[in-house]
Formats: sequence, structure tokens, C-alpha cells
Amino acid sequence: MMKTITREELKRRLDLRERIQLVMVLKDWAFESLHIPGSVHYDSYYSLAEAAKTLSPDEEIIVYCANPACPASYRAYHFLKSLGFRNVFRYSGGIEDWMNAGYPLEGSLAGEPAWAAA
Repeated sequence: MMKTITREELKRRLDLRERIQLVMVLKDWAFESLHIPGSVHYDSYYSLAEAAKTLSPDEEIIVYCANPACPASYRAYHFLKSLGFRNVFRYSGGIEDWMNAGYPLEGSLAGEPAWAAA
């Protein structure tokens, strides 16, 4: 059974600065355009295999991609589990869900936050 995390739970844990590894699993251009603050980026099985050398199997890892229909986070979840990672979660809502909530984003398309314009 796939372990998932909700948008609200992820936001709460990031706000509390809990120790989690947030991993975006889309192409370079997508990561450079928009990602959740604090994310690292791996865009393929090759780079996930390389990441597995630096991530701890006991560390909590949350993978995400574009939206609920995007299969990249689903595949990354199962790939990491196959390598022995025990604490992997999938944030299935991805960038789309995060953006719809008005939560902060980083990247070239993130724009200036409303509070900075005041």
C-alpha cells in the first residue's frame, strides 16, 4: 500500500521545519520553473539511483511531481521502495495542488510574493 501525505500535512511539517527530504521528480526545466521551497530535484531513475547513495533508507522522503495524474512521483515512490527505502511518501497533489492553495513556490515562474510588493 502506498503511503501518501496531504497538502495540509506537508505544509504543517515544512512550517515546523521537520526533518524530511522533499524530492521533486520532474525534468530540470520544470524544477527551475516552479518547485516547493526546500525541494531537491531528481528527474530520472538514473538520478534517483545516484540520490539513493546520499539519502538514508531511514530518512523520511516525500516525492512529488506536477499533479494527481502525473505518474512520475508514483514511479519514483516505487523505485525508492525497491531500493530498500522504508519511509517514502507520495504527495500526489504536486505543484498544481500546492499552487491552488496559494502556498509559496520557488523558481523562475514563481513571481514576486504579494507581501514583497507592499
